[in-house]
Amino acid sequence: MPQFPFNQCYKYHSRTRDAYRSAGDGMEFKEIVMSRYATKKFDGRKLPEQKVNELFEIIRFAPSAVNLQPWKIKVVTDQKVKEQLKPATNDQEQVTTCSHLLVFCANPDFDSLLKKDEALMKKSGVPEETRNFIIGMIKGMTGKMTAEQKLCWAKSQLFLALGNAVNGAKSLGFDSCPMGGFNPDEYTRILKIPPPLVPTMLCPIGYAADKPMPKVRFAKEEIFF
Repeated sequence: MPQFPFNQCYKYHSRTRDAYRSAGDGMEFKEIVMSRYATKKFDGRKLPEQKVNELFEIIRFAPSAVNLQPWKIKVVTDQKVKEQLKPATNDQEQVTTCSHLLVFCANPDFDSLLKKDEALMKKSGVPEETRNFIIGMIKGMTGKMTAEQKLCWAKSQLFLALGNAVNGAKSLGFDSCPMGGFNPDEYTRILKIPPPLVPTMLCPIGYAADKPMPKVRFAKEEIFF
């Protein structure tokens, strides 16, 4: 197998690295992680559009295996639509009290993603040798997957983007709540989400109207071995 020409991609990757070297409006990343919590109720205020767009950029730069980015995110701001979605979310009020509801959808259409990724690499100046290596690696990895395996893989990758969302929100001065307790079929129907996208996780964002409980986590000895 040919060696991956990392040095040819250094400038391509370093542009985005430098752009986001200092996140958090002065907050240390550890502080962001420790202060973030799953907000159960928001105060209904709308987030500034600038802050929302900053969060979108943080989410957009989430990592994914072979950079396939197998997700799309439906953004819901209309209050009437949120009210329609509440019964399909076990009547959890995060959905109706948040500023924006982000519906993370897994995208198992790998052929389409691969074409987009290849075109973007070419436009961004990634050398042909590198592009060919990456495309060949992706095809080799995904070519033997069944439809079910592709969807499962896309869902697992989606959580990387969700991680950027919840920590990114806190870094920008507002709150979030990762949510899996909802009816994907009803969300698809109400939001008219096209196939093959599958609603997988929710992330309402806004200003918290509740207080965090003490963090309860297993000891490191229970996790690392």
